[in-house]
Amino acid sequence: MLSQQDIDIINKSVLFKKIPDDITRELLDGSIKRVIPRGKTLFIQGEAAANLFVMIEGWVKLTRITPAGDEIVLTVYTAGESFGEAAALQGGIYPVTAQAVSDSEILSVKAATILHTLKTRPELVVAMLSCTYQHLHELVIQIESMKALSSAQRLAAFLIALAPVGEGSCAFALPYDKALMAGRLGMKPESLSRAFARLRERGVMVSRTNIAIADVARLRDYIVEEKSEGWQKLGS
Repeated sequence: MLSQQDIDIINKSVLFKKIPDDITRELLDGSIKRVIPRGKTLFIQGEAAANLFVMIEGWVKLTRITPAGDEIVLTVYTAGESFGEAAALQGGIYPVTAQAVSDSEILSVKAATILHTLKTRPELVVAMLSCTYQHLHELVIQIESMKALSSAQRLAAFLIALAPVGEGSCAFALPYDKALMAGRLGMKPESLSRAFARLRERGVMVSRTNIAIADVARLRDYIVEEKSEGWQKLGS
């Protein structure tokens, strides 16, 4: 059963935040809250897509197996984020595998319920388009990061996104293991280690899964400085 805290998180998601309350209640009435233990697979690549999902708590990774048999980490979702919309609404198959990387709570929404509601409540179309745009925007940002930023810059941006404050010092625990983090950032584990070593001089200290940042604003400035220097080298 959904708690009020669960509903508050769901209402802030891209999928639900732009639709009227009565539509939200209708969709939630036909949905199921699922508790997914760490390591459990939610769905696999190639499986018929019958549901879309909203994260309530925890972390879920989306991966894809290449023709060569390699696993590629595409993204990792956490509370308030949704996934599986496009595949489910097309009545197709999931192009990825979803697996919990921590104990997670997830809202499972039947695609049939969404499609039925769309026929009578066109307001829901805006929410679906917003989700599609959001995922496309995330993909563009991810590609830009891979192309324009160094390994250390990508790691810095990742840590800043996790930091509980926007400036000053802070400390926090990494949400999942470093191997997954490396895959998420498009680098090998040894490259991640070198990136952490490079950020040490920028005030980032790591001890197993714990991170301490001396100055978040300084770390943010580092990304901009390094990017500017890279463009200057290209132009010289």
